[in-house]
Amino acid sequence: MKKNPVAPPPPPPVEEPKERVLHTRIPESLDEAIRARAAGLGMSVSNLVRNVLANALEVVEAAAGLTPSRPPVPPGPRAVAASVAVLGWQEMVLARNAVCDRCNDILPRGAKAAIAIVDPEGAAPRPIRCLPCLEELPRE
Repeated sequence: MKKNPVAPPPPPPVEEPKERVLHTRIPESLDEAIRARAAGLGMSVSNLVRNVLANALEVVEAAAGLTPSRPPVPPGPRAVAASVAVLGWQEMVLARNAVCDRCNDILPRGAKAAIAIVDPEGAAPRPIRCLPCLEELPRE
């Protein structure tokens, strides 16, 4: 029986103060690319790197088949928690910068994206209508 390696520590919750500094050496070309992307998105390099690292940990956990030891992540730019089922996807225009929970791509404010419409496990089913029936709803 194959043992799973120890899961890495979870990223800090959003409200936790950021008291630690992580130093790493990177090539000049990567530094320039990160700074350009952050500037293009209107966000700080620190916030961009923090978001990318947090999402990268989730990707590694999923790829390794690890079970995260943290509670489900609240709705936001992270992956949909395992305790919810995606009912569908709604296209939208972003009002703030976000990160794709599947490919980790940075999505700038104003870009088109899709948000998951979720049903928590055990909840009553939501009403669903076809488009012709939707058109028959009274206009308010």
